[in-house]
Amino acid sequence: MVYKVIGMMSGSSLDGLDLAFVQFEETAGKWNYEILEADCLPYTPEWVGRLKDAINLPARDYMLLHAEYGHYIGQQVNSFMTRHQLQYKVALISSHGHTSFHIPPYMTGQIGDGAAIAAETGLPVVTDLRAVDVALGGQGAPIVPVGERLLWPDTSFFLNLGGIANLSINGARYLAYDVCPANRVLNMLSAQLGLEFDKGGGVAASGHLNEPLLNSLNALPYYQQPYPKSLANDLGTDVVFPMLMATGLPIPELLHTYTRHIAVQIAGAMEPHIRELQTGTSNLLVTGGGALNDFLMSCLRAELEPMRVALDKPDDKLVNFKEAMIMGLLGVLRWREDITALSSVTGASRDSIGGALWITS
Repeated sequence: MVYKVIGMMSGSSLDGLDLAFVQFEETAGKWNYEILEADCLPYTPEWVGRLKDAINLPARDYMLLHAEYGHYIGQQVNSFMTRHQLQYKVALISSHGHTSFHIPPYMTGQIGDGAAIAAETGLPVVTDLRAVDVALGGQGAPIVPVGERLLWPDTSFFLNLGGIANLSINGARYLAYDVCPANRVLNMLSAQLGLEFDKGGGVAASGHLNEPLLNSLNALPYYQQPYPKSLANDLGTDVVFPMLMATGLPIPELLHTYTRHIAVQIAGAMEPHIRELQTGTSNLLVTGGGALNDFLMSCLRAELEPMRVALDKPDDKLVNFKEAMIMGLLGVLRWREDITALSSVTGASRDSIGGALWITS
């Protein structure tokens, strides 16, 4: 069976709206994919500010933003389809939306009204991919592992380096969890120098390690929690970033130290799972914007080399659009009424089929 779908993702780093037009093919339970077209549409400063401030809005204004952002997403999809001549080629749209509130096991909120997207595009739309898992007592995150398991069954580990770094482990049980704040904090530090981000990690590489700060970061309580666990943006924005700025250290030193911290936390999270896998040499597929940060990748490689883990950085299209692509796959799975969230990953009471389906005609 062949499915052609647009998957969309707005990550916590707020670098833009990722859209991927993907062809999925399923034959006897084996899945293949091809990313046919993909774009990242940067947010205007106004949209960045509004999405950042969503959690502070009164209920009425929040719901108005939810609807307006849904119409915005639908309009971007229409432009994307026109730009790449995709009219009448797309069967389904699957939108992650932009996470505002994430408070498991009580609720999770991704703004971007599915009804508005469907109204703008005239196509079936899947949204609210995390809500059922949270209602079943799960973390609602990560949800990407279902796609990883189907598309790359022979890969040992998966790492997404987005606003938050999250890790998946393909072992006897499929496990995944958020490791630490990543690009969101690095970008906030870079903004202090007037930079959108630290390209290639060049500024971080020019700095020096501050060992006392590294030790303080590594002692944060979240890292002592057992999995399943997930992170909202506020650990990075409300705890880590103020903690870094309060030191008064130069920004290059903060960037260098925090980049090293990310690598240390990822390696520490992987270590017990490497022992459990007992495969000799493992491989780690790295995607997300952080995979383009040369300094971060060199730090990670140095941490993992003694553990005999080979880093696999794929082509830039998969690096940049893996999550949007997998959102498309989750939409297909919802359409088929197949499992979209794994309880072994999220801690929910059972696996589930998540996602709201919106059809206008």
